[in-house]
Amino acid sequence: MNDPRLRRLYIWTPILFAAILALGMTLGFRMQETLRNKRDIGVLIERNDRLEEIIDLIQERYVDTVNVNGLYQDAVEGIISHLDPHTSYIPAADLGGVNDDLEGSFFGIGVEFDIIRDTIQVTSVVDKGPADRAGVQIGDKIIKVNDSAVAGVGITSERIIRMLRGKQFSQATVSLQGAESATLRKAVIVRDAIPIYSVDATLLLDSTTGYIKINRFAAKTHEEFVKALRGLQENRVTSLILDLRQNPGGFLEQAVAVADELLAMGRTIVRTKNRTEETISKAERPGLYESGKLVVLVDEGSASAAEIVAGAVQDNDRGLVIGRRTFGKGLVQEQFGLGDGSALRITVARYYTPSGRSLQRSYAAGRAAYAEDLANRYHTGELTGRTEDVTGLDTATYYTNNHRKVRGGGGVIPDVLVPYDSITFNTPLLALAYNETAGLAVWEYYLQHVVRLRRLPNVAALMANRAVADTLVQNLAQRLPAADQEALLRIRKKPQSYAFLQNQLLARLARLIFRSNGYYGVLVPKDPMVIKAREALKSSVYNVLEGR
Repeated sequence: MNDPRLRRLYIWTPILFAAILALGMTLGFRMQETLRNKRDIGVLIERNDRLEEIIDLIQERYVDTVNVNGLYQDAVEGIISHLDPHTSYIPAADLGGVNDDLEGSFFGIGVEFDIIRDTIQVTSVVDKGPADRAGVQIGDKIIKVNDSAVAGVGITSERIIRMLRGKQFSQATVSLQGAESATLRKAVIVRDAIPIYSVDATLLLDSTTGYIKINRFAAKTHEEFVKALRGLQENRVTSLILDLRQNPGGFLEQAVAVADELLAMGRTIVRTKNRTEETISKAERPGLYESGKLVVLVDEGSASAAEIVAGAVQDNDRGLVIGRRTFGKGLVQEQFGLGDGSALRITVARYYTPSGRSLQRSYAAGRAAYAEDLANRYHTGELTGRTEDVTGLDTATYYTNNHRKVRGGGGVIPDVLVPYDSITFNTPLLALAYNETAGLAVWEYYLQHVVRLRRLPNVAALMANRAVADTLVQNLAQRLPAADQEALLRIRKKPQSYAFLQNQLLARLARLIFRSNGYYGVLVPKDPMVIKAREALKSSVYNVLEGR
């Protein structure tokens, strides 16, 4: 016992055994809790065998031949039909496209095209994509891909897509005929990741007001937003309009990161609750835009992650929310891959705004009724402005930081309501503005004037010449059938409708010249909701944030 090493052993041995015992007890309790939440393996096998047995019997004995894969998919759809509307099954064939949309990139050459008069014509080139780097321009005609001619009768989009696709870093040699010259030129395009941008537009509306349009929250949305915001701050903007209309959501962490740029450190952004715990996400760093005036635009298409940003801005009294009531999706999904390459998206949590309200609208009446919500909003007059009363929401009252009353249970209700523009209910007008004939009329004008149009310095220079818009309408009129000619004549007699048609055609042209920024550069200044937002930023309406 005089050996000091033995003395240390006798001292530490009971402590070591006590620690092991405590660890074992802890693991035991946790394992017990885990097993309590899992099905017995025997039950799992039995239920799986039951499904297999039913499908095998149908396959072997049913009077007609059946699609076994279809039976499995129908079985899955039947199971999840008893759950919430946002738990969904994604077949293997669809999974790649779904993931690409959120991940922010896919592999290709980075062009969009139309087949016009049996010729492949490039109608869009992804900014900084492989084709853009190789010098491909909007208006180019694709004559050959590698050594194969692709112009002529019978060419299909599917064939062209197959020829242009390939592995990353493989090459495609494309023979092009430019819009400005009949001379053929070759472009060697190295296939690579094609960025899918989630920031559609960054505009300076006046000397102090900036505008950013986010179409979804994808893997690089925060990065794109920061770049756009810094660009506006170089122009010393003091007011920002963040447009989240028709934004269906996406990655929760990207929405939190964007909100973090707008809120002071320590402010709550969102609360997320699953079966066992609550997670509170707060602003964790100095934001790029914590003090300037802010308006968030929303509508019935703003959902999920978009609602998180709008709810955080509203509950923290950081800015005004303007527009129409949002979609009402307060559920969080997690995607699980399945053995056959398909996936299951399961609702794993609910999220709540900083004031504690849930934005999820009720789905107690079933999926069909849930899907008809937008039609119901129209019939009740909510969308058209006939009423500001919103039915079916929580009766509980919640309060913002400055003790303003807000409600939950059915989306974010804006601080300033803006109904649908009445002009959007003119079906013949919308049909003329958005149909393929209108696109062709704009496209051919672009090709006829491509040299002059490419020299324009900005959207303002295009809009300064109003004769362009008149010419675009004339081009459209020449291509319309007799019935549509009569509709156009009626539209010409209504100044507001005619101006709308001109603006839509001009915006299409601006997209060809200046890409997405050009399109929104034409439309946004005359957008009724943007006009309302700019008025609010410069009036006493903004004082509501102070609880007055």
